[in-house]
Amino acid sequence: MPEQGVSVGQLLLAEYQTVKDEQKARIGFRDNLLYVTLGVVAAVIAAAAQAGQPSMLLALPPVCVVLGWTYLVNDEKISAIGHYVREDLGPRLARLAAVEGEFATFGWEAYHRTDVRRRTRKAIQAVIDLTAFCAVPLAALVVFWAGRSGGALLVGLSVAEALAVVGLGAQVLLYTRPARPAGAAG
Repeated sequence: MPEQGVSVGQLLLAEYQTVKDEQKARIGFRDNLLYVTLGVVAAVIAAAAQAGQPSMLLALPPVCVVLGWTYLVNDEKISAIGHYVREDLGPRLARLAAVEGEFATFGWEAYHRTDVRRRTRKAIQAVIDLTAFCAVPLAALVVFWAGRSGGALLVGLSVAEALAVVGLGAQVLLYTRPARPAGAAG
């Protein structure tokens, strides 16, 4: 009896399932980071207000930078998985299947990117990301600076935090790229 092997097609489909499972997990994790950020912001603001200590607001910038960077990295990996499926894995499966004509493997991977409102949604999402992860901690720093309640060490720390938040904002803008048409390189 001949041995049953695994075909290249089966391996590629297993890889597809694996990367899509990773993408799905990353989407859930990424989306929950916004809720976590909102919860942390509310808790810190409430604690600072209740204690009457504007210096407590200095906890927001590092937390927002860490959560924002984690959000951004996951978002980039989600996009990279989609790009890999569209540009590498799908075409390899199509070649293996020796499909003639206009057959697109995993057509949804490219189709959902053709929505005419996609650019608008991406721009709005960038504004939301910048607000949650950058504008809120910068506002907390402004409140801290306006309160003039910190010594030189806390003011120095707040300036370093402001630079980190601005750096994150720059990265959010760099990672916000226009939608590539299906089949475009890059």
